[in-house]
Amino acid sequence: MTIAPDKPETAETPVPEGYVKLTIDGEEVIAPKGELLIRTAERLGTSIPRFCDHPLLDPAGACRQCLVEVEMGGRPMPKPQASCTMTVADGMVVKTQLTSPVADKAQQGVMELLLINHPLDCPICDKGGECPLQNQALAHGRAESRFVDTKRTFPKPLPISSQVLLDRERCVLCQRCTRFSDQVAGDPFIALLERGAHQQIGTAETADVLDLASRTTGGEPFQSYFSGNVIQICPVGALTSAAYRFRSRPFDLVSAPSVCEHCSSGCAERTDFRRGKVQRKLAGDDPEVNEEWLCDKGRFAFRYVQAGDRIRRPLVRNENGELEEASWTDALRIASAGLLKAREGKGGAALTGGRLTVEDAYAYSKFARIALRTNDIDFRTRAHSDEELAFLGSTVVGTTPETGVTFGELESARTVLCVAFEPEDEAPIVFLRLRKAARKNRTRVVHLGQWTTSSVRKTFGELLACVPGGEAAAVDGIAQHAADVDTALSGEGAVILVGERAAEIPGLFSALLRLTARTGARLAWIPRRAGDRGALETGCVPTLLPGGRSVADDAARAEVGKQWGAELPAAPGRDVTGILQAASGGQLDALVVGGVDPNDLPDPDLARRALDNAGFVVSLELRASEVTERADVVLPIAPAVEKSGSYLNWEGRRRDFAATLESTGSLSDGRVLDTLAVEMDADLFTQTPAAAAADFARLGKRPNVALGASDAPNVAFGAPSMPPPPPSTEALRAAGSLKAPNATLGRSEPGQGQAVLATWRQLIDNGSLQDDEPHLKGTQRPPVARLSAKTAEGLGGTVRVSNERGSITLPVEVADLPDGVVWLPGNSDGSAVRAALAAGHGALVQISGGDQ
Repeated sequence: MTIAPDKPETAETPVPEGYVKLTIDGEEVIAPKGELLIRTAERLGTSIPRFCDHPLLDPAGACRQCLVEVEMGGRPMPKPQASCTMTVADGMVVKTQLTSPVADKAQQGVMELLLINHPLDCPICDKGGECPLQNQALAHGRAESRFVDTKRTFPKPLPISSQVLLDRERCVLCQRCTRFSDQVAGDPFIALLERGAHQQIGTAETADVLDLASRTTGGEPFQSYFSGNVIQICPVGALTSAAYRFRSRPFDLVSAPSVCEHCSSGCAERTDFRRGKVQRKLAGDDPEVNEEWLCDKGRFAFRYVQAGDRIRRPLVRNENGELEEASWTDALRIASAGLLKAREGKGGAALTGGRLTVEDAYAYSKFARIALRTNDIDFRTRAHSDEELAFLGSTVVGTTPETGVTFGELESARTVLCVAFEPEDEAPIVFLRLRKAARKNRTRVVHLGQWTTSSVRKTFGELLACVPGGEAAAVDGIAQHAADVDTALSGEGAVILVGERAAEIPGLFSALLRLTARTGARLAWIPRRAGDRGALETGCVPTLLPGGRSVADDAARAEVGKQWGAELPAAPGRDVTGILQAASGGQLDALVVGGVDPNDLPDPDLARRALDNAGFVVSLELRASEVTERADVVLPIAPAVEKSGSYLNWEGRRRDFAATLESTGSLSDGRVLDTLAVEMDADLFTQTPAAAAADFARLGKRPNVALGASDAPNVAFGAPSMPPPPPSTEALRAAGSLKAPNATLGRSEPGQGQAVLATWRQLIDNGSLQDDEPHLKGTQRPPVARLSAKTAEGLGGTVRVSNERGSITLPVEVADLPDGVVWLPGNSDGSAVRAALAAGHGALVQISGGDQ
C-alpha cells in the first residue's frame, strides 16, 4: 500500500550561472547578479517610489524614498534599506511597501521630510501635472504634515545658464542633475554646495554670488551642450527652461512622437504643441539610438518655424525685377515654363542640401532625371570631392544596422578611432555613447586631429596630433608611429568613425580603406546633417541612382527607367562645384535649389555668381535667403514639424515620423515637385510622403550594394596599392600621440606669418535652424582662435587670420596644436570661415596680431 505524502514534492527551479534567487513580496524571482533591487521589483511589476534613481545614472541613495524591508539569512536588517543602491543576493527576502508596514511607514516618513521645505506651489510650477513628487506624495505620502514652521525660501529664479533656471526651494537634493552632468555629459559644472540644512545645487558662479564655498566646481560656469536633459530628469520643478517657463501646462499641450531634424543621429523626440505652435521638445526613450538624452540643439532649436521671414505663399519675380506673391497655379506655371525652356536649351541642375527627408530627397532625385532629364544633382552643398563620392558609393550606400556599425556597437567596441570628426560638435549623441563606452566599458577612444578638444578629454581619449590636411599621411603612418593603436585596431570590435570633413583632405578616404583592409576594423561615415544619408540612398548625387545603382550601369539605369516609365540620362552628372561653375559661366539655363545656403559652400562667391548668371532659378525654401533673393520663382515648403516622412540616420536606420502640426496648408518638397513635374508632363508619384516611400521601396536596392572596406580599398578611387609613406621626422608627441610634419602633407609648408587652417562648425553656432532662440544662443561657446604657444608668440591678445578673400579677427587661446596651425570655429560670431575666407580645413592662411 502506497501512502501519498502530506504535501506534493515540487522540483526546485534551477538557478542559471550568474543569477541568484530571492523573494520579493512572497514571490520567488531569479535575477542576474549585480542587479539593483529596485530593477528586480520593476520586472515583477512592483513600482517602488523614488526620486534620485535613474536607470542611466550611477546609484546615489540620496533621496531615501525607495526604502524596503530586507532579510538576509533569515535575519532582518535593523532598518529599511534603499532599494536603488542594494544589489540582489541569493536567499534575500524583500518586502516592499505593498507587504511591509515598516517599509510603508518609512516611505511616508521620508516623503514628509522632503515636503518640509518644499513650497507646494503646484498651481504655478512648470512641473505641475507631470511631477513625480506630486504624484508620489499623493500615492505614498501622509494626508497631514506635523511640521508647521515657516518654509525655507530663496530668491528665484537663479540662472544656471541663459537656458537653465533654478528654483532652489523646490529642490529635493536627489542629485540627478549633478550626476548627469558629471557622468553622462562630462560637464561637472553644476554641483552640490555647502552641507546639512544649507546644502543646495549651484555652480561656481552662483556660489560666488551667494558667498558660498564652491569646492567641487573648479570655478567654471555651467557650459554644456546637454543642459536640457537636467531639466527633463529633474523629478521636481527645480530646474526649468528659460524658453518654456510659464508658457504652458502639461494638460494644455498635445504631444506627438517625432525625430530630430538637426544631425545624423536621428534622435527620438516628443514634440509638445498648443494652438498650432510648438512649445517644447523632450527626449524620447529609444535605447538603440539616443537612450533618453537629447543635445540642446535638438531640444531647443525649433523656433525657426515661426520666424518672421517665413515664406507662406509662392513668390514670382515681376517685370520690375521684384518678388511678389502669386497663386500656386501661376507660380507653378511660370516655373514649369522656365524649366522646360532650360531643358530644351543648355539644361538645368538641382542642388538639394542635406536637410531633406528620405521621401523629399527621392522626389528631387526623380525630378532631376525625368523632369529635367539630367544627372546634374548633388546634395553635398559643403566641401566635397570625387574621392568622397567614390567612397560613399562603394562603402556607405546601402549599409544598415544589420550590416554596418551601430550605436550599440560603439558602446561595446574595444577601440574606436575618430578621424576628421569632432563628435561633441558634429554628432553629440555619438559623443555621449563614446563617453559611456569609455567610462563603463573601458573602450579606448583615439582621436586623429589637431588639439585636445573637449571630445578628447571627455571620452578619456588619446590624441594623435597632425597638421590639418595631413590626416591621410597620419593614417598610413599609424602602423609605424603608433603601433599600439594599430594593434588595437586589429583586435576584435574595433571601429573607425570618419566625418564629412574628410572630403577636404585628399587621399584620406583611400587611406582609411587601406587601414580597414589591413586591420579588419569596421568603418562608419558620420555626416553632420540629418538628411545626408537619405539623400545618398535616393540618388541625390551625380553618379548614383536610387538604391545605390550606378548611373553608368546600363542594366541598372534601364531597371529604374522601366519602374519610372522614362528613359534616363546616361552621362554622369556634375557635382556641386561643377554645377556652380557651369551656371556661373552661362553653361546652364536653370537651377532648382532646395534649402541651400551659399555660405555653406566651399566658394560662396562662386555660388552667388552661379545664381546671378543662371538663366532661371527656382527656389524651394522655408524662409528668405540669399537664394530666394536671386530666384525667379520661390515655392514655400513645409518644415519638419508640418509634414510626415523619415530620416535615415548615420547607421542606415530608418526614423519615421508623422506630422506634428497638421492642416497648416504647407506642402512638402515632394508634393511641390510632383505638381511641378505634372506641369512639365512628367509623373513623380510623390504626392504624399507615403506615396514617395512606396515608390522608392518598389525600386529596392541593387545586389551587393555595400561593398565593404575589404572589397577593393583602392580600386574605387583608381589609386594603385602603395606602402605607407616614409616615417615622420618628428617623434611621438606624448603617450601614443603622433604629430605628422608639414613635409608629409603634400601641401605648402607655412612660412613666416602663415599658418595652416583647422576648422569645423561648433554645435551651437549661427546656423539658420537655431534662429529666434536667444536662450540657446547664450550657451554658444565663445569664438576664439586657438594656436600653439609658439605660434601665438608676439600676436598679443587677438589674432587676424586672412587671405586674399578676407579676414577674421578673434581672441587668442593657447592650446596644444602643432606649431604653424590655427583653429577657427566655422560659423560663429565673427568667424564665418567660408563667407569671409572661402577657405576650409587644410588651407594656408596669413596670421598677424589683431591690432596690426
